[in-house]
Amino acid sequence: MQVTSSLLVASLLLLLLPSIHMKRPGKGRGLRRARHKLSHDRLRGAGRHSRSGPSIHVAPDCSELTESGDVFIDCQDRRLTSIPTSQTWSKQPKHLLLARNKIKVLGEDSFPGYESLTSLDLQQNQISLVAEGAFQGLTRLTTLLLQHNRLGTLSEEVLIPMPNLHYLRLHDNPWNCLCPMDSLIRTLQVPSNRNLGNHARCAGPTWLKGMKMKQIDPNLLCKETDPTSDQQGDQTDPIDPVEPIPIRSKPDATTSCHIYLFPQLRMDCSNQGLTEVPSGIPEDVVHIDLSHNSIRHLKARDFHKARGLRGLNISYNNMEHIDRASFSGLLHLRELDLSSNSLHSVQYGVLEDLYFLSQLKLGGNPWVCNYSIHYMVYWLRLHPGVRHSGLLCRSPPEHTGESVVEYVHSYNRACPKDRQHSRADQDQTDPELWNTAMEVQGELEEELEPSHLRVPQKYQIIRLS
Repeated sequence: MQVTSSLLVASLLLLLLPSIHMKRPGKGRGLRRARHKLSHDRLRGAGRHSRSGPSIHVAPDCSELTESGDVFIDCQDRRLTSIPTSQTWSKQPKHLLLARNKIKVLGEDSFPGYESLTSLDLQQNQISLVAEGAFQGLTRLTTLLLQHNRLGTLSEEVLIPMPNLHYLRLHDNPWNCLCPMDSLIRTLQVPSNRNLGNHARCAGPTWLKGMKMKQIDPNLLCKETDPTSDQQGDQTDPIDPVEPIPIRSKPDATTSCHIYLFPQLRMDCSNQGLTEVPSGIPEDVVHIDLSHNSIRHLKARDFHKARGLRGLNISYNNMEHIDRASFSGLLHLRELDLSSNSLHSVQYGVLEDLYFLSQLKLGGNPWVCNYSIHYMVYWLRLHPGVRHSGLLCRSPPEHTGESVVEYVHSYNRACPKDRQHSRADQDQTDPELWNTAMEVQGELEEELEPSHLRVPQKYQIIRLS
């Protein structure tokens, strides 16, 4: 009996040994973890393809940042062909920046997990199709940017999932204003939707080309042919549009530039072939890039509405002249880039409103070291906090490569042969003897301003020695 019981115990132990071996620390968990990962990958792969194209689960190149408590996801210029999954981010973002990618289609429910979004930037992609349920779940979205894409038609149903949408950009798309656009255009024309679809224009049909969608007569959309072609034999313009297409005296900033709202409002107008500063600059713009254009002349009041401007880049424009009031009102401007232009000098008064300027780039200009360049140097002396670079003489030959500051300093210390000064005059023009900013300003206005820039005076004072 004892032998039989011992054999039973031994048999049970032998049976239990494999299971005990399988439950060693780490092995069971590792196997379960591997199986879970495999099943998760399979599930992810199963849902990887949609009407938006193959999605990218991980977007390591995107930046995740927090500003003023809001989470921004910056995926601009990442060559993405679809919307990154929301599981990529550690927190639910409020702002998703997807500008300048290669997204072509927005399929049904393209933004799962992005329910907290308040702004979505999809401008400058290749989007040609948006499904009616593409923005499903984005009930908090207030801003949607779809400009500079390839959209030819869009239904009102696309906007229904976004009841809080207050700002919609649709311009620079080849809109085909026919029957399928009827509901959208009527929605845009509702008075309370004053910020939806501004500046968007029809690209076709021919009789509606160039007209603003907010001003077009919706009854014309379902006309398959020119509605006025059978009226009279008049071959002139078939309709009298609400707003004809004039040759604009100035380009419009909204259509000529790329405007980015987050994290700060900025305008990118570079490489747009502009010959002058565009009109319609937003009042709350913070930075404007006008580089690499053909703006030869800055005119007065070009930036008069941009009171909060902090940065202005006008480099590489072959600019030759800046009017005295060009920067008038830019009291908060911090950075100004005038490099790589054709400036010889800056006339008196141009920089007077730039009280808080901290950086001034001047390189790459053919500065002429004569009396006209003195104003720039005296202004810089009165504003020692301004970091400047590139202020070098290009001509005349005897001063080529010399610092303009050194040129003006040596000019004032020397006594030109064609000028005879009394001791008092020398005291006034010698910068070593300047004591106060008031004296500098007085000298600047009375003695140092080039004669050809002075305002004509009725009377002339002649000194008799």
